[in-house]
Amino acid sequence: MPAGRSTAAALARGPVTISFAGYNRAWASWIASRLEKHGVRAVLQRLDVTPDSSIEEALSDLLLSEGRVLIVLSEWYFRLGPRTHDEWNAALRRVVPQNSERFAAVSVTSAALPSAVAALGAADLWNLGATEAERRLLARLGITPVRAASNDTIGGVGGPRFPLEQPEVYGGVPRRNTRFTGREELLGELHTTLQQAAPGAAVVTLYGLSGVGKTHIATEYVHRFQTEYDAVWWVRAAERGTLREKLAGLAPALGLVTGREYGERLRAVRDALRRGEPYGRWLVVLDGADQPDDVYDLVPSGPGHVLITSQNREWGEHNSSLIEVPVYDRVESVAFVRRRAPRLDEAEADRLAHALGDLALALDQNAGALNDSNTPVDEYIGLLRRGADVEPGLKVAADFQMTYYTAFSILLNRLREDKPETVDLLRLCVFFAPGPIPVRLLREMQIRDVPEKLAGLLGDSVLWNNAIDKLAQWSVIQVDPQETAAEEGVGTNEVVQMHRLVHQAVRAEMPQDEQSDYSRVVRKILAAADPARPTDTRLWPRYAEIVPHLEASGALASTNPEIQSMVLNCLYYLYLSGEYRTGLQIAEAAAEEWPRLLPAGHPRLWDLIHNQTNLMRATGDIRATEAIDRDAYDRLREERGDRDLLVLRAAGNLSADLRSLAQYEEALRLLEFARDGYRALVGVRDPRTLNVQNNIALTYRLLGRYDQALRLDQETMEARRELLRERHNWTLSSENSFAHDLRLLGRYEQATSVQERNCEVHRTVLGADNPQTLRAEHNLSQCYYRGGDRPRAATLMAGLLERCERVLGDTDPLTLRVKASYSAFEREHGDLDRAREMGEAVLREYRIQLGEQHPYTAGILGNHGLILRAAGERQQSQLAIEGALVTMTAAVGDDHPWTLGCAMNATAARNFAGDPEGAADLARRTADRATAALGKEHPLTLSCRIALATDLRNLRRRPEADKVEEEALAILSSTLGPQHPHTVAARSRTRPYWDFEPFST
Repeated sequence: MPAGRSTAAALARGPVTISFAGYNRAWASWIASRLEKHGVRAVLQRLDVTPDSSIEEALSDLLLSEGRVLIVLSEWYFRLGPRTHDEWNAALRRVVPQNSERFAAVSVTSAALPSAVAALGAADLWNLGATEAERRLLARLGITPVRAASNDTIGGVGGPRFPLEQPEVYGGVPRRNTRFTGREELLGELHTTLQQAAPGAAVVTLYGLSGVGKTHIATEYVHRFQTEYDAVWWVRAAERGTLREKLAGLAPALGLVTGREYGERLRAVRDALRRGEPYGRWLVVLDGADQPDDVYDLVPSGPGHVLITSQNREWGEHNSSLIEVPVYDRVESVAFVRRRAPRLDEAEADRLAHALGDLALALDQNAGALNDSNTPVDEYIGLLRRGADVEPGLKVAADFQMTYYTAFSILLNRLREDKPETVDLLRLCVFFAPGPIPVRLLREMQIRDVPEKLAGLLGDSVLWNNAIDKLAQWSVIQVDPQETAAEEGVGTNEVVQMHRLVHQAVRAEMPQDEQSDYSRVVRKILAAADPARPTDTRLWPRYAEIVPHLEASGALASTNPEIQSMVLNCLYYLYLSGEYRTGLQIAEAAAEEWPRLLPAGHPRLWDLIHNQTNLMRATGDIRATEAIDRDAYDRLREERGDRDLLVLRAAGNLSADLRSLAQYEEALRLLEFARDGYRALVGVRDPRTLNVQNNIALTYRLLGRYDQALRLDQETMEARRELLRERHNWTLSSENSFAHDLRLLGRYEQATSVQERNCEVHRTVLGADNPQTLRAEHNLSQCYYRGGDRPRAATLMAGLLERCERVLGDTDPLTLRVKASYSAFEREHGDLDRAREMGEAVLREYRIQLGEQHPYTAGILGNHGLILRAAGERQQSQLAIEGALVTMTAAVGDDHPWTLGCAMNATAARNFAGDPEGAADLARRTADRATAALGKEHPLTLSCRIALATDLRNLRRRPEADKVEEEALAILSSTLGPQHPHTVAARSRTRPYWDFEPFST
């Protein structure tokens, strides 16, 4: 065989080194997979030519590898450096011809390339289908195709997809930036970090200075590596409401069959991603998530990857790997500027990059402005530098000392001369908050309600689109693709994205009178978007759109009654949806303004106080709310008398504070006063009357009057079902209360049946992390526990506590209740050390929030005593249990179920302390009181009887002990069943105990 043919055959069988520019990694990966399929080993080698390196040396270094070198040709391959075509031609002519048998090439572009690439004899793969592209690739390398198996697919099972084919699910991804420059090491680190992460932990955050290019890097990552994914979903994540809505919008794209309820779609999406069905190779990008504390609980988990862009490095505290995005290095800045503004030479580009501190956004916009004008570069740089002096109030980043405002002012002047309507649109947009601006709200504005200069723009689609396109062209804004919103009736969800620096600069240069005009328009837009039904969960996405823009639009300082009503509706939405922190911030800001805008005693001032104290109470700030609400009630009653709706509402508010402070009798009196007033003014079936009735039942429950609570809760539930709807959040709350009452009365099986359905609907309608849903799940966990299903109770409580801590925080009232329940469970059935840690944390926090004399503090102290007893610390245990009994008796009286439970625990403590007579005496009195208060068949009464039998037996009074025990066992078997844990424990003569459970107030 001739030597040349033998060499060619050996090269065809040997390995192939694929040389490519980073921009074309998708092609390189696909080519490698094709070669491997046909039995040829492939090695990827990204070419990296720097300004101070030699192109010829870089090409020669490729020949150090074994086998052939396949170059993936595109314009990007020859932009490296950056070097001119003449430099590339010279290097190619010196290296390729004398090594022609080692080099081969494929072309993946239609752009003009250096003429010397002809020596590579490239096979053209551009604009072909996968099958033909593969055939040409193999032919160029002289590889004989291996017959494909019948089930072989393009890209191979699990392999990279053909680069011209998008993933099967692909939404929201911005267009690829054709001027993207550098960042190769960062993109490589990002890819490696995601690929090597443990299953379920592939979350990476790109963080850095605003405008540094995080979003462009994320976009490039998607386009460069999209062949490795079957589903890619891009989400603007600056606001929690927007993030939830966009994630819910993934449901139809994944082919998930869900109902129309918002919460159900979101839950279905997160479930599908977690399970990896129907796609395990998914990528979700959360862009602009600058407030991790607000949104980290929404980050998807599962086998796929999550990429976050943020200014906030605190994502590292939320189980995300961090990759810092620095400003461009000077080489990248110069290369980028020369691509953006070809008229600049290298030295000019270097000077501009130095003046702008290598900040990507500033480089892009300023170089673009320069390229479209005849302004000399040095003159432009002089204007930038002088701008730092003339605008001393502009805040600049620490690593970017040149002001961006002056540069943008020049750009604004250019826009004003070219297309004045773009500046009008921009000025309107800056009275929305920085970040996503819902264009739909602008387009829905009635033309008659806007200034004349905006009427033409909003009424002419062509003019509008041209203005949007022009702003996007200058990178002043980014436009999200139009998509169908997640909820029916919301319409399209097109938004424009404005950088914060742009926002500040445009607003700062506006005359004061124009600021007033434009902000007034935006406030009208927001007011018109208010559906005025914050209790309707189906409309919450609307409020999620409005809330971020209240402060920026000036709505919080408006005297317009419609706008003030909108603010109040938003506050109520934030309270109902569990966004307490955001609500408090807005309420506090409004409270600074409204007393100056409205006369003293105006109804809307009282409305604001009502919403603000609701939010404060929800976060546990009870003492402050009680003072505010008592003052409001006293003043209103004095001014308006007893039969006034504001007075009645203030009475309800104050009663809520009193319940939290354990002043139950006074709270009940106020509620009965409010109920009578509402019945007289609005009738017995009005929602306000039913709300008071609901709270009376809640107070009955806190007073230990469980039968009365059950009857009233059932009446309220049935009325709400009829008046509102089955899935209304108030109806669901009534069902939860009804199940709670059933459980407290020992009707565990019925309570569990009601509560399982209630939780399911809660998750669907409100979402899994809404506080009302969390309360319902806490009730269900207790239904399982009391009903004897300990494994389900343990699983639910563990997950619930994690979610409460994540969503609400460690010291939220609901978190503390869940932690108290979980501590009691762990003491008896799990880890005693963990039980003690949680119990002590709750006790410590209750002492701070509620004080030593509060019944919750007493109850948790009693629970702590049980933990100490289990740990063998009997003396300390008795002190805690006896102290709990004394405090609880003082707080709620001798006959309250909580006191009876504390007393039953104290009988055991006295026995352990060697006082059997004292134990038996207390046990008899407790059993008698429990029978009178709760009935002889109540589980607590029966536990007290079993404890009494134990104490009688310790006194050697066996006949009486046996009789008491037999009667209690017979009732336990008939009510709870012979195999219930309480029955089994009593039969085995295990002394009963009682755990305190804090209630919702």
